[in-house]
Amino acid sequence: MHSLPLKPHADLLVGLEAADDAGVFRITPEIALIQTLDFFTPIVNDPYQFGQIAAANALSDVYAMGGKPLTAMNIVCFPLKTTPVEVLKEILQGGMDKVHEAGALLVGGHSVEDPELKYGLAVTGVVHPERVLTNGGARQGDWLVLTKPLGTGIIATALKGRLASKEAEAAAVKVMSALNRAAAEALEGLEVHALTDITGFGLLGHGLEMAQASKAELTIYASRAPVLSWAREYAAMGLVPAGSHANRNFCEKHLRIDPQVAPIDADLLSDAQTSGGLFIAVAPQDGATLMRRLQKQGVEDAAVIGEVTAAGEGRIIVKP
Repeated sequence: MHSLPLKPHADLLVGLEAADDAGVFRITPEIALIQTLDFFTPIVNDPYQFGQIAAANALSDVYAMGGKPLTAMNIVCFPLKTTPVEVLKEILQGGMDKVHEAGALLVGGHSVEDPELKYGLAVTGVVHPERVLTNGGARQGDWLVLTKPLGTGIIATALKGRLASKEAEAAAVKVMSALNRAAAEALEGLEVHALTDITGFGLLGHGLEMAQASKAELTIYASRAPVLSWAREYAAMGLVPAGSHANRNFCEKHLRIDPQVAPIDADLLSDAQTSGGLFIAVAPQDGATLMRRLQKQGVEDAAVIGEVTAAGEGRIIVKP
């Protein structure tokens, strides 16, 4: 994408040149559009749950820009010759229910016949042009807050190998299908300097994007990161997806891990998430207020997992 000749525009507030969660285009002095798209293959067996997870994942990018989702459109690739159409109906119902839960409307979409099932959404949201939140802007002293536990990628790997318990599956589905709406609403009126959501690149990958966009050094404490207990168990069994290792390798030149950090903890920080939590750099004077609001909003797994420790070219330090 970076090799494409980009066309600048005065009203394009966030575009391809930034490794951010969505594009943002100003249409009036008071309104900017947020546009994003995401779709993927099933990661759980239940089609309704898959639809909910895919929708929550796509909607999350609007919240990660500080906005409110308005409309969504389905993107469907479906193996009509080999899969009952009832499966598709369940997927679409799950997605629509989640869109409605977000206060948005499903307004259409497009489908193609494909040997491999895929589903997702294109989502449009709005934000005030002066209140756009990006993954750049983190400042020294900021608290780093994560709003959902890690480990869904490892549990999904265990599911594929039919090694995950029903309890582990239920916990992962609950995390992945939860909207980031409550966490985003808790930010209102606070001094938030940078924001992103944790998805395929894992906490370390998306954290590094924040560090580099902000020209800052982030320090993360592995022991403070919320983790699904089953994920730790399965990681100890070696059920770490290849994507986690790829994420770690991607960060390697800009990553320093304290030797006292357990290898499993490093794997969890690299774990590729689907519909993960928000990762927030908030001014220290507003950190305690944010945590109180998150707890009040029911975002019970939210935790302060580190701080912005210095200015720089962008790197992450992981401590026990």
